[in-house]
Amino acid sequence: MGATGAGKTTITNLINRFYDIADGKIRYDGININKIRKSDLRRSLGIVLQDTNLFTGTVMENIRYGRLDATDEECMQAAKLANADDFIRRLPDGYQTMLTNNGSNLSQGQRQLLSIARAAVADPPVMILDEATSSIDTRTEALVTDGMDKLMKGRTVFVIAHRLSTVRNSDAIMVLDHGRIIERGTHEQLIEQKGTYYQLYTGAFELE
Repeated sequence: MGATGAGKTTITNLINRFYDIADGKIRYDGININKIRKSDLRRSLGIVLQDTNLFTGTVMENIRYGRLDATDEECMQAAKLANADDFIRRLPDGYQTMLTNNGSNLSQGQRQLLSIARAAVADPPVMILDEATSSIDTRTEALVTDGMDKLMKGRTVFVIAHRLSTVRNSDAIMVLDHGRIIERGTHEQLIEQKGTYYQLYTGAFELE
């Protein structure tokens, strides 16, 4: 977590090797990521971004994009895990409903639930969640948050947090400022320190 421009998204871009660093090392499971083929590295990472990209095709095809050899049943199970199954079944043609214009016939929350289902069907060991509930109504936000919680179980997860409630239960919270980690610890440890995280959490100043 950290203010806009602190370097949160840059870290996830580096983990994915969208660009490489000139100095230092990033190790993934103990291996320098420069030694891992980009295709293999990215296959092991699932990403749910703030901006959801949906393609022209059916709802089922959009979920299956997470893993192209997934069966219909696996796609439906992923949708159930993501809390998307309920709204999908209410669409005119259910899972065969055609999506166009980046899913413009769906709400922002529904699109986000589909992106969680897509990540769930890929079933990667590591997830990157760029928290995406800023423009979603409260009821849908609860569904999205619950879907993300289920998606996190049993995985290593990087959460880029804009709302502090998202990271409260994390094993390690890192507070970034201008590319540097200025605080690190659990929620309780950082509250005790009464530093930047404490000030953000108690509302002493707002996180952008």
